[in-house]
Amino acid sequence: MPANGNHPLKLQFGLINHEGRYLTAENFGFKLNASAPSLKKKQIWTLEQDSQETQVVYLRSHLGRYLASDKDGKVTCEADGHNSDCRFLIVPQSDGRWALQSEQYLRFFGGSRDYLSCFAQIITDAELWAMHLALHPQANLLSVARKRYAHLSTVDGEIAVDRNIPWGVEALLTLVYLDGKYCLKTCDSRFLSSDGKLLTENGRATAYTLELKCGNLAFKDCEGKYLSPMGPTGTLRSGRCSKPGKDELFDLEESHPQVVLIAANGRYVSNRQGVSLAANQEDETDTETFQMEFDRETKMCTFRTSQGYYWALVAHGGIQSTATEVSANTMFSVEWLSHKVAIKASNGKYICTKKNGQLLAVCDTIGEDEQLTLKLINRPMLILRGNNGFICHHRNSNTLDASRSVYDIFTLQYSNGAYHIKGADGRYWYVSSAGLVCSDGESPEDFTLELLERGRLAIRGKNGKYLHGDQGGMLKGDGLSLCSSALWEY
Repeated sequence: MPANGNHPLKLQFGLINHEGRYLTAENFGFKLNASAPSLKKKQIWTLEQDSQETQVVYLRSHLGRYLASDKDGKVTCEADGHNSDCRFLIVPQSDGRWALQSEQYLRFFGGSRDYLSCFAQIITDAELWAMHLALHPQANLLSVARKRYAHLSTVDGEIAVDRNIPWGVEALLTLVYLDGKYCLKTCDSRFLSSDGKLLTENGRATAYTLELKCGNLAFKDCEGKYLSPMGPTGTLRSGRCSKPGKDELFDLEESHPQVVLIAANGRYVSNRQGVSLAANQEDETDTETFQMEFDRETKMCTFRTSQGYYWALVAHGGIQSTATEVSANTMFSVEWLSHKVAIKASNGKYICTKKNGQLLAVCDTIGEDEQLTLKLINRPMLILRGNNGFICHHRNSNTLDASRSVYDIFTLQYSNGAYHIKGADGRYWYVSSAGLVCSDGESPEDFTLELLERGRLAIRGKNGKYLHGDQGGMLKGDGLSLCSSALWEY
């Protein structure tokens, strides 16, 4: 596991043909076509590399079946494992598009609508595919060569690649997809230009073609040069290279939620004084910030410090930030109580704040001293993706769609245990009397966030009900129970 507990994101993407249509794996009969105008669930493909020969890839559909080609060029997507017909080579083109070549038969895959085959001996426009990433677009960026993370350096006005751990809001980068190219957006809404400067507007100099090499990503600018870290601080800008080497390769890693906790005494929980945790600080710094990492199976979580240590339950109910590995004593469960939380340790006791600020897991019930206010700090820009797609403004009304292939970026503002959600036009979300979530509020309305499992949260309106995507694709604020349509990737 990497030093910061983050895993490289599995590369998932849509493949767009020369007619601007997406390669689609239909649910019925494992049929294939290239007819869809947008990227939804059926258009998502997962890239798997061969463990022995890293240049060989397998393309897995959302149904868990693999793209395959036979000797006559017939293309199917029924194989439930890696076999020789499923082995493809990616042949990147100068414009960033891919040709997919059958490794077994050396023919190229292409076509349109229902007429797909892998029989072309040369690459024409019909055999070229553009890659549209289907990951949640907010992530941490790791330089493969330097083994350091990118972050916004506000002092120098640049993105520097010199962090051992991606800590705080500055380490969050957003990939913005525009016309087949990608922009890198910082947490203060600026775009990285190829000369290393940060610009408020995106344009030709901020657009990059994504290339894949050995499972890593390279960013090619409009002049055909690649982004790489330069100098002692690793300033991210285009170098002289027109071919990506190790210095030009990056990994995208999942960005865990980072939070501060405020106890009943109004002080921040901190490890500034040493290894024992206490609520005794009045300001937010790295020592008051903790990373929540959820276990996929149990939904319990660990709290990690900026030095890489975990909270751990020790003798007599003490909580110390001393553990270097995850164990039963580093796992905690969080109970969401409207604007507050209670945290239970592995001994089954709730953490309470003593008069001197010390945290101890010794209580059987939740009273005032067992309640903490939790504030999410590393999502100032909020992008939400549900079961059926992203949340986006509805084209012709004040409501929100929850099933779009493109996303809108919303601003998340913390307010005393709750949050206000604001659109680019400066107007706020609210839940209407009809239960619809609307986006044209003049004044802010409280929503509460519940971080429930790895990479997913739930949102409650001030009516106490969950926000969910309905069958028509609209975002509604009338969910009575927590179901999959009320969980959002963030």
